[in-house]
Amino acid sequence: MTSQPDSALHSDVANPSRREQILRAAAQLFAERGSRAVGVDDVGAAVGVTGPAIYRHFASKDAMLAEMLLRISERLLAGGTERIAAAGDDPADQLRALVDFQVDFALDNPALITVQDRDLGALSDPDARRVRQLQRRYVEEWVAVLARLHPDASTAAVRARAHAVFGLINSTPHSAGRLSRPATAALLAEMAIAAATAR
Repeated sequence: MTSQPDSALHSDVANPSRREQILRAAAQLFAERGSRAVGVDDVGAAVGVTGPAIYRHFASKDAMLAEMLLRISERLLAGGTERIAAAGDDPADQLRALVDFQVDFALDNPALITVQDRDLGALSDPDARRVRQLQRRYVEEWVAVLARLHPDASTAAVRARAHAVFGLINSTPHSAGRLSRPATAALLAEMAIAAATAR
C-alpha cells in the first residue's frame, strides 16, 4: 500500500496553491462545524487572508463546497478505474487494489468524508446530481468486481455489500489516530477484504 497522500484537493502536496490551501482549510472547518456554520471570513483566517480575498478564487462558500465534493468524486472514480485496470484480470487482485486505494483515500481525507456525509445536501441540485452520478459510477466499479467474486448473488446484494465495505473503510473520521497509520491501514484493509469476500 502506498504511503503518499492521495488527496482529492491537491496535486502538489509539498507546495499547494492558494486555491488548494483554501479548499483544505474549508474542508477541515466544514468537517468540524458543518458548512452552514462556517463563513468566508473563517476560511480566510485559516489560510491567513481576509475573507474578501477568498472571492478571487471562489465565487462563494457554496462554490468551495461544490468543487470540494466534485473533485473527490472525480478523483475516486478515476483512481478506482485505473487501479482495476492495473491489477489485471483476477477479480481478487482487483478487489485488493480497490480496497488499498479506498483505504489510502480514507486515511488521507477524513475531513472530506465527514463533509461528504453531512453536507452533500447543501449543494445546489445540479451539483448534487453530478456528485451522485460520479459516486454511482464509482460504486458500479466495485459492484462489477464483487459480482465476479460472488457470481450467485443478486446485483442488489452485491451493491449492498459494496456499500457496507465503504462504510467500514470510511470510518476513519472516528477510528483514525488510535493506531499508527500503517497499523490502521492494514487493519482496515484486512477487515474490508474479509467483509467483501465473506460467504
